[in-house]
Amino acid sequence: MSQMKRYKGIVYIILSAFCFALMNMFVRMAGDIPSVQKSFFRNIVAFVFAAVLLWKNRIPPKCKTGNLKYLLLRSAFGTVGILCNFYAVDHLVLADASMLNKMSPFFAIVFSFLILKEKVTPVQATAVAGAFIGSLFIIKPTFMNMDFVPSLIGLFGGISAGIAYTMVRMLGERGEKGPLIVCFFSGFSCLVTLPFLIFDYHPMTPVQFGILLLAGLAASGGQFAITAAYCYAPAREISVYDYSQIIFSAILGFFVFGQIPDVYSWIGYVVICAMAVWMFIYNNKKSVRAVK
Repeated sequence: MSQMKRYKGIVYIILSAFCFALMNMFVRMAGDIPSVQKSFFRNIVAFVFAAVLLWKNRIPPKCKTGNLKYLLLRSAFGTVGILCNFYAVDHLVLADASMLNKMSPFFAIVFSFLILKEKVTPVQATAVAGAFIGSLFIIKPTFMNMDFVPSLIGLFGGISAGIAYTMVRMLGERGEKGPLIVCFFSGFSCLVTLPFLIFDYHPMTPVQFGILLLAGLAASGGQFAITAAYCYAPAREISVYDYSQIIFSAILGFFVFGQIPDVYSWIGYVVICAMAVWMFIYNNKKSVRAVK
């Protein structure tokens, strides 16, 4: 693979991280609106973008035989993941919520072992355990901590996203197209959250409505950017750059909301990012040995 493609992959995945950090910022800026309502508007924009992509690429809106159950599982856990992430964004420091959501790659390793029966090496197991220890520094599990419950919900969002990504991997191996997976997931999330809007709709100002549309646009930009990134370079070579979202979230949280993560959170960030870098180096070395 050429260096130019690798650099393009890195640029796109950093762009994706920035877009998702913007999404979280807009979600928080939308104010006192239920997470379910925020999720609906975030997903309706993504659904429109994905549907246009399906039409443009002439991809039939029909899944392959036997894939429906995996699409439903991906969509169900993905929806739970978004709802938990949005709740955490509304109640925690922006960088904390983003980092707890970024636990999903580590949980994806666990569920790939449990569901796909993929082998987990001692290095991967150690990295997962280390990342979980890092998350405890962010959660700070004491009942005196007012952010304890939102932190647990944020972590559960990361777990749900990990299961969802495992389903995406399975669907990819079974030949399902990316735009169809995104479109199905976004449409499913909208249908699931629509009844809550009908029976418990919270009126929004034009500004709040506009901010939620910006959140949806940022999320769509993040999804397309990360798709482009992995078209240019494999995950093992660029995935670590996805953690730049934490830097963007910390900067946006400070300048927009005046948030400053405490020292324990920073320790957690360092531990989790260190585990991600270790996995990144390990996967690259493993790939080189396989080529030889």
